[in-house]
Amino acid sequence: MPTDDDTTVIALCGSLRDGSYTRRALQHALSAAADAGAATELVDLREYDLPVYDADDDDAGDAPALTRTVREADAVLLGTPMYHGSYATPLKNALDYCGFDEFEDKTVGLLAVSGGHFPVTALEHLRSVCRALNAWVIPHQAAIPQAYDAFDGDTFVDDGLAERVATLGERAVQYASIEPDPTSFESQANVGAE
Repeated sequence: MPTDDDTTVIALCGSLRDGSYTRRALQHALSAAADAGAATELVDLREYDLPVYDADDDDAGDAPALTRTVREADAVLLGTPMYHGSYATPLKNALDYCGFDEFEDKTVGLLAVSGGHFPVTALEHLRSVCRALNAWVIPHQAAIPQAYDAFDGDTFVDDGLAERVATLGERAVQYASIEPDPTSFESQANVGAE
């Protein structure tokens, strides 16, 4: 698939665990994006000082570095473990520091892992957030159920699942410069992101 050599794909990892399945899966997706010709970067939220978001101090800690990294990317992969049917607090906090400047018309891919069944609600919640920020979310998404059985070290056990996650990275490159849809109803009502 032909790509622009200047395409940058980043991945925000919403898991802080050392042995994170989310991080392993995002690395796999980024590898596929790199193979498709993009420059890639894993944005490991463990490396950022991000206090709990306070709208009165939206430049706290490392927030300016985070928002600059997101803003400069052509496509963003959001990866999260599913906690209580939704996405993880570290990712929510990072996204709260972002707004339209970082996500409007941006191509976004979604990946979620769970210890149980398919993490569909976490993906739906992230899709809603992206819609409110007027991002263009890739229709293809990656769900990894029973993540503790999905990997042997850093490698996927199931070739079909490995291909699904790799496809997410490839689509991020393919659609990084897609012409976005008109502004969504949700984004027009999202004054807090301005």
